[in-house]
Amino acid sequence: MQTTFTIHTQGPGLIEFTRDVSDWAQGSGLLTLFIQHTSCSLLIQENADPEVQTDLKNYFDRLVPPTTDPSMSYLTHTYEGPDDMPAHIKASMLPTHLSIPVNDGRLALGTWQGIYLFEHRTRPHTRHVAAHLG
Repeated sequence: MQTTFTIHTQGPGLIEFTRDVSDWAQGSGLLTLFIQHTSCSLLIQENADPEVQTDLKNYFDRLVPPTTDPSMSYLTHTYEGPDDMPAHIKASMLPTHLSIPVNDGRLALGTWQGIYLFEHRTRPHTRHVAAHLG
């Protein structure tokens, strides 16, 4: 069973789409999610306190600032904007695919776990996540 989830982002941050995945996943097997882009990531993260998502975004922004920051002057891939190469760096540090067991139509996530797309670019994007349940 396969599908593609389309997620519209409004700039950097974490967008939870657990419910969409949960509504789609039927039966039992291993669910694989794969982001079809090179400047965003997928995460399983806490979904109870929104401060977790804010802190993660702020941490990665501090770790990898835009190319306008003097500490990033060594980067050469800058023609797509000051957020592009940092977005690629962040995506290379974080997962681009996830594996989640599904048992009788239920995702085997922990109590406070949710599935997130982590957008690293500053402008809105339409992102696609390929899903396979086998």
